[in-house]
Formats: sequence, C-alpha cells, structure tokens
Amino acid sequence: QVQLVESGGGLVQAGGSLRLSCTASGRTSSGYNMGWFRQAPGKEREFVASISRSGGITYYSESVRGRFTISRDNAKNTVLLQMNNLKPEDTAIYYCAADVGAGIRSVPNEYDYWGQGTQVTVSS
Repeated sequence: QVQLVESGGGLVQAGGSLRLSCTASGRTSSGYNMGWFRQAPGKEREFVASISRSGGITYYSESVRGRFTISRDNAKNTVLLQMNNLKPEDTAIYYCAADVGAGIRSVPNEYDYWGQGTQVTVSS
C-alpha cells in the first residue's frame, strides 16, 4: 500500500505557473504508474496527465497538452506536475493517484490509491 500527499497548490493569475508535488510513502512509488486528476465544483473528476513507472511514457489530456508537464523522481518517491500558462478553467482540486496496473491509464476508477488533493485557483 502507498500513501500519497499533494502540495504546491495555491492562487495564481491567469498566465502564471504552479508546480504540484505528490510524495509517496509506504511502498515505493516506482512500483506504480502515476496520474494527476482534477475536479472542479459541480463537475466529475477528470484526467489531467499520467506517467509510467520508469517515467519514459507520459500521456496528457487535450486540455492541458503543451501547457502541463508530468515528471517523476523515483529516488525521492515524488511525482511533479508543472503547470504553465494557467487559465481560469484550470481551477479545481488536483489529485495524485497511483495505479498498480500494467499500462498508463486515464480513467479514475482504474487507479488504486489517491491523495487528499490540493486546491488550484486561477484568477482572470
């Protein structure tokens, strides 16, 4: 089992940047494919980005591709989400998740462990 803790959220103006961090404890995060999801008020949780165990494969939603970058440092049990050129529609609670499955995936219920989330608010 792994415990996930997100940090790095906050309030930023449109066009600004934030870097989210997800730190894993318990079982090492290198044993999992990792993903970032977000949920805005009144909306379903949606996929943002995912990364393979080695970090060699990444996958992004259309809405963030070219603006967000997911990376991982397995030595530090950390997964990062660099968010640039933020837009008001990026406002949401961002969650880190771990998947014990074989391939990187984008559906929330395919992930096995979740963090508590961190709030990102982008003002216009």
